[in-house]
Amino acid sequence: MDYLVVGAGPAGLQAGYFLQQTGRSYLIVESGAAPGAFFTRFPRHRTLISINKVHTGWDDPELNMRTDWNSLLSDEHTPLFTERTPRYFPAAEEMVGYLADFATTHRLRIRYGTRVTGISRPGGGPDGPGDFLVRAEDGTAYRARRLIVATGVTRPYIPGIEGVETVERYDEVDVDPAAFTGQRVLIIGRGNSAFETADNLIETASVIHVAGPGSLKLAWQTHFVGHLRAVNNNFLDTYQLKLQNAVLDGHILRIRQQPDGSYVVSVSFSRVNEVVKDIPYDRVILATGFRFDPSIFAPECRPELAINDRFPAQTDAWESPNVPGLYFAGTITQVRDFKKSTSGFIHGFRYGVRALHRILEARHHGRPWPARALPATAGAVTDAVIARVNRSSALFQVFSFLGDAVLADRDGTVRYCEEVPVDHLHTAVANGEFGDVGQYFTVTLEYGEGHDKVNPFDITAGRISQQDTTGLDGRYLHPVVRAFDGAAPGKATAEHHITENLENEWDSEEVHRTPLRNFLSARFPDPAPAARP
Repeated sequence: MDYLVVGAGPAGLQAGYFLQQTGRSYLIVESGAAPGAFFTRFPRHRTLISINKVHTGWDDPELNMRTDWNSLLSDEHTPLFTERTPRYFPAAEEMVGYLADFATTHRLRIRYGTRVTGISRPGGGPDGPGDFLVRAEDGTAYRARRLIVATGVTRPYIPGIEGVETVERYDEVDVDPAAFTGQRVLIIGRGNSAFETADNLIETASVIHVAGPGSLKLAWQTHFVGHLRAVNNNFLDTYQLKLQNAVLDGHILRIRQQPDGSYVVSVSFSRVNEVVKDIPYDRVILATGFRFDPSIFAPECRPELAINDRFPAQTDAWESPNVPGLYFAGTITQVRDFKKSTSGFIHGFRYGVRALHRILEARHHGRPWPARALPATAGAVTDAVIARVNRSSALFQVFSFLGDAVLADRDGTVRYCEEVPVDHLHTAVANGEFGDVGQYFTVTLEYGEGHDKVNPFDITAGRISQQDTTGLDGRYLHPVVRAFDGAAPGKATAEHHITENLENEWDSEEVHRTPLRNFLSARFPDPAPAARP
């Protein structure tokens, strides 16, 4: 077959949908009995933190996807997660049901109960490497020219702390708050899983400490939704208002379990000159996250890892740099925009999977990236850009990372391509994959420089004047257009920031359109008006 997709979570289903739409030979293999097995266990406290905003005031399906963080993409815009529940933070069970509906509605080819135990790549020859051989626990073997691995992060990360093997793990610990009544609890970790756990114990535990190195980062300030979300930060009130709980900024040096089952934990505090303090606890919970598990790969096709071995390394086309034909989809693709954009989450990687499919179609099936022709004028390009930034959900969700591309070919024609990974665009232009490009432009939505360093609720923080149409100091999400020379891809020759707008509406003639048209006019001269007789 052409493609074997490993994993029937959201990313695997999204990949299968696009492969099916283009008639490719594929199969999705899934270890569970239904799609989305991950969500039958996680998050442990059964509430998703992905936004499900049903009432937007819009009737445009594309705009509605800006506030729908759970639905997968389909040409029919069905089924939608927002049709299942009105809850802003839905129950995890709703995701399980939604994914099953999506797989059934689109008749995706999935083989359940198929746990992959080994992936190898025997043979090969002068025409390149051989097919992948994927073996399952039941003895079944599958061959495919290419693999799309969408397994997520499945291996708990166990830090090298002395005594860590004696503590409870987030993926196994009892979630009944009554089991912690009157106890002193330490939670090791600083992410949403750690604070989700702490929040669950506020009413019953006597003391809760959440510990980890580095500064705590809040999603509402950094705009990275993987940082601590407001829905999980009630615990911070109990710390700052002196209600017996605390956030410990520092390193856990060692954990010593006592004969009675309690613990003494040595903490090196970062903000008091590394003072080390031994603190007693009744329970210690490890909530330090998960990472990609490469153990199923044979040595000849074992992918390189990146970011302290958390994720498989990937090219700008989501392909393993050392295993050609091995592609990745889903949360593990966040290695490309780690803690900068949204590829680690459904509302980000659903667009990444669509872009991956377009890359595969161009590389292996002779179908170039979809494009539409534009008149070679500043006015036409301005209209196209303004229309897209006011409607696109992909550019809005995967800010900075995905961009539209305006390609000005050397023969004078202009093409508009949507939702191209910016890094891939530069590489593809350099390799001639987008044709004979003379100059090109990227269109992205971005937060301004230093956006994560300023408290957005501090009215003394400097903001640009609304009369400043350059937008260069805008910290809020706003469109950015950059120009590049096709002969030297990747290094911008000019850029224009469209002034930010509270409602994300960039359609003012004076503030938005005219400055952009002026920027483009130097590169797309509008035809001179006809002379009057």
